[in-house]
Amino acid sequence: MKNLIPALKKDEALIAEMDSFLHEKKGFRLWWLGQSGYLLQWNGKRVLIDPYLSDSLTKKYAQTEKPHIRMSELVARPELLRNISVVTSSHNHTDHLDAETLGPLLKNNPHIKFIIPEANRSFVINRVQCDTDFPIGMNDGDSISVDGFTFVGIPAKHNELARDENGNCKFMGFVIQFGDYSIYHSGDTLWFEEMDTLLTPFDIDVAILPINGNNPERKVAGNLNHKEAVALGKSINATYVIPCHYDMFSFNTADVKDFIFEAEEKKQGYKVLKGGECFSA
Repeated sequence: MKNLIPALKKDEALIAEMDSFLHEKKGFRLWWLGQSGYLLQWNGKRVLIDPYLSDSLTKKYAQTEKPHIRMSELVARPELLRNISVVTSSHNHTDHLDAETLGPLLKNNPHIKFIIPEANRSFVINRVQCDTDFPIGMNDGDSISVDGFTFVGIPAKHNELARDENGNCKFMGFVIQFGDYSIYHSGDTLWFEEMDTLLTPFDIDVAILPINGNNPERKVAGNLNHKEAVALGKSINATYVIPCHYDMFSFNTADVKDFIFEAEEKKQGYKVLKGGECFSA
């Protein structure tokens, strides 16, 4: 892999930066780990959101009509991540539920909690090879509190609002509330009618939203595009929008400059991160 987009910080240097801020008393920090993966750090605790920290998809699709050619450096080997209270998987696609990432992560964090959509339990335990009752299953509207963080389930449309036979969402996002803060991580989603009503009451400080769009020629389920991400941020009164789901695979990406132009034109607060870069508040 040549000419990869370099990470601002990676591996041991990135972990050292995270550790240096672990016990700060004010605010929170959020590092972009690539694709839709983030590490949230607050009050000495860490939440890992939808991490994809391997080349499993590049290997899987190498000899197919849909090669997943990596664009950006891997920011951290999963075995380096310690002191993680919670890890999430918003849905079953490998860039949000990666066995090569979760295996070493679960091994090295024996007290970790694993939050998933309840609809996906059987799939998750088969892929991750964990005990049946280990994941904490959620549906839309459910909430659960772990180590000072409250997670609220929000449905996601990727490309449909899919549910299992019991009415449980297969694709989800999460509002994460902690202290005086609220973060919304949408998972993979298109816009759907109820989003404003569901999200506005949370007074979202940071909305983490995909910008790669929905192009049927890619032969994968789609997401918000840059204009929709900005419009959603405005409609739910998010203080900041942080774009994600770009610069990972060459066949399924977007130009973040288009997002920047749109956010500035619409006067939406935003922050664009490099791989391994930190947002602080």
